Amino acid sequence: MVAPPICYGASGEHESFSGTVSIGTAALRLLLVEFGRSAASWAKRLVFVNGHGGNVEALAAATALLRYEGRDVGWCSCCVENADAHAGHTETSVLLHISPEIVRPEEMIAGNRAPLAELLPAMRSGGMAAVSDVGVLGDPTTATATDGERLFAEMVDGCVRRIVRWKPDRDGMLT
Repeated sequence: MVAPPICYGASGEHESFSGTVSIGTAALRLLLVEFGRSAASWAKRLVFVNGHGGNVEALAAATALLRYEGRDVGWCSCCVENADAHAGHTETSVLLHISPEIVRPEEMIAGNRAPLAELLPAMRSGGMAAVSDVGVLGDPTTATATDGERLFAEMVDGCVRRIVRWKPDRDGMLT
């Protein structure tokens, strides 16, 4: 069974860009805990699938609590090796594959291409705007639907493998 997506998350690092709405880490954590408690009353096992790095703290805390309470809960991220971090080649390619009608190629511009590990300290203190004037980390101008099909399949296959293996770590992340 697949529940509808939770369309809001912890996106405070993007709030300096218009259109961003974030419920924050604390609210997301509480939402996930209550969702998990409710769903676990009838579901034997529950997995949260995440597509946003800003949600990880809330996911780890909520899942750890649910597991502590005796519920069989885990989470995994949609990730691929060598992906850029935000609105670049990877995410734009996936969107060109699954929802091409929402992509606006005429507005694509490359952003900061430095590795995420180098950018994280500045992002933690100043948000996305501290590392990218346009909110892009990577280069969406190189995106293709063909790459998106391959990347999406890798994301899905990776999540499925981790779910089938079901080896949650201390915080419930499936490894």
